[in-house]
Amino acid sequence: MAQNVGATRLVDVVVPEIFNPYMQNITEQKTRIIQSGAAVMDAAISQALAGAGLTFKTPSFKDLDDDDEDIMTDDYDDVYGHPTFGVSLPYAGTLGNSIPNKIGSLTEISVRLSRHKSWSSVQLASVLAGKDPMGAIGNRTAYYWARKRQNAFIAMVKGIVADNQAAPTGSEHVQNDLIFNAAAPGVFQQGVTEFSTANFLRACLTMGDSQEDLGLVLMHSVVFHKAQLNNLIEFVPDAVNNNAVDIPFFLGRRIIVDDAMPVDVTGKIFQTWLFGAGAFRMGVGSPDHATEVERAPRAGRGAGMDILHTRVEWCIHPVGYKYAGTAASGGPDNTATTNNLAHLDSWVRVYPERKQIKMAVLQTIELP
Repeated sequence: MAQNVGATRLVDVVVPEIFNPYMQNITEQKTRIIQSGAAVMDAAISQALAGAGLTFKTPSFKDLDDDDEDIMTDDYDDVYGHPTFGVSLPYAGTLGNSIPNKIGSLTEISVRLSRHKSWSSVQLASVLAGKDPMGAIGNRTAYYWARKRQNAFIAMVKGIVADNQAAPTGSEHVQNDLIFNAAAPGVFQQGVTEFSTANFLRACLTMGDSQEDLGLVLMHSVVFHKAQLNNLIEFVPDAVNNNAVDIPFFLGRRIIVDDAMPVDVTGKIFQTWLFGAGAFRMGVGSPDHATEVERAPRAGRGAGMDILHTRVEWCIHPVGYKYAGTAASGGPDNTATTNNLAHLDSWVRVYPERKQIKMAVLQTIELP
């Protein structure tokens, strides 16, 4: 009977039809932003990614304007005109006629993110020795893409914050209406510029009577440390994981600690972000050849090498905004340069009310 001999190669263990769903499942489970509820999966966005186009438009109707209502009368002339002069058309604008209003519309614009990464079998040699080589490779690549998707999310929020800090174009928004800047003195002042309950609540107040919608707090570890020193953090056992993990909360809001949060190192200015559930919508596409193994026989002077290619299609959309840049064919990158995710000109608010934007920002100066 024939025997399988020789070394296990990537092409032997990576079967795209099996590997792709496995990797995607791990990626979605391990992305903390998705778990938190700030970004929710949206089937409509995933469906849009399955088609053509670099950007996707989502039209919607505005709410009705808060105009004064009509006070009714019993004068038939208001509608039909005076009998002496004949019948006038309804709503012709004559004094006393009820003039109907119309409903407005707006359009959000989302942008596709097409990204690729490859690894050689030299880098993956150690994981191939495992009992489950496909699972080991899947974990390695899935965690990589989980981090990269979170990086894209953070870059996008940076762009939105930069847009909000800038002078608006027309009535797009009120400058800094998403932000409470406790760092405004410019220098550290104990009890004034630091993270505190008072400063946090002032950031919440930018949402007015909708502030309870902000249920998630994303902060740097330095800010989290300050909150702990002030005994502001409550740790709640995670019932889902049999109380094995304590989840930090502040004033009933879930805390996520991430040192990728924006920091002005020179001024020691830290940003803390507050989000409501569904503040961002997300879709995942299925690019052609999402996983592909390439054989490079001439590599290593003929020793040969396998290369694992992975490709992703994402769309992360801030609800209430439109992407206003002109992206390259693969979509914008994470930088703050023109047309890219962290640039202030890449985003324009289209929702008319500040309370419709389920996020707020607190800026503080901290001494680590």
